[in-house]
Amino acid sequence: MTPARVLAILDGRDPVVGRKVAFAINALIVLTAVSVALETVPSLQSCCNFAFVGFEVLAVGVFGIEYALRVWATPDRRGYVLSLGGIIDLLSFLPSLLVLGTEWSTIRTLRLVRLIRLFRLLRMTLALDRLQAALRDVREELVVFGMLALIVIYLAGVGIYHFEHTAQPEAFGSIPESLWWAVVSLTTVGYGDVYPITGGGRLFTAVILFLGLGIVAVPTGLIASALAAQRDHDRTVHRPPGPPDDA
Repeated sequence: MTPARVLAILDGRDPVVGRKVAFAINALIVLTAVSVALETVPSLQSCCNFAFVGFEVLAVGVFGIEYALRVWATPDRRGYVLSLGGIIDLLSFLPSLLVLGTEWSTIRTLRLVRLIRLFRLLRMTLALDRLQAALRDVREELVVFGMLALIVIYLAGVGIYHFEHTAQPEAFGSIPESLWWAVVSLTTVGYGDVYPITGGGRLFTAVILFLGLGIVAVPTGLIASALAAQRDHDRTVHRPPGPPDDA
């Protein structure tokens, strides 16, 4: 079997067995994610540990063989190994193979990122391309807004430290500690673990909360507008030609 045929099978492009193999691998990825979650259930750790280990050995074997075949079949082997997809493919089995310990077991959930390839099998590449194009169209605005957001977060941390560090030294004892409150408030999460109790701190918080609405809404609006523009562009490009205009 030629390398090109092997790569076509793994990518789901082979007309005979490609889609079956690709769907089987993606199903295994989902099952391993379920297994990682079930391993954390205390009642299952003792009775089903052998089954979990056996299933992980099977998954590691399949992903390891697939990775080796991709390295062998890909024309640009170095490019694949160093690419994001190649690194994710490697991390799908390497942590378990090296037995890094239970604290590293959650790294296996990175396998879910590989499900992006499933979109191509389901013919959703147009939606992915549209999202990529939308992000590319607004990348400069997102970078600028991200930098402004970081500046606002820092200033919010400094401001709340100024108002609250005397009244609550345990919660706002330093600017780095105050930055946690700034991030939580500006993203409108509001855990409530730390909050202002002084008049100035509460007034300052009210201003920060209004700014936080913009931090969430502006990037969302930028991406939504870019996606709408991409959809309109795609409809125009793929619109079938209409009847000729009457003279």
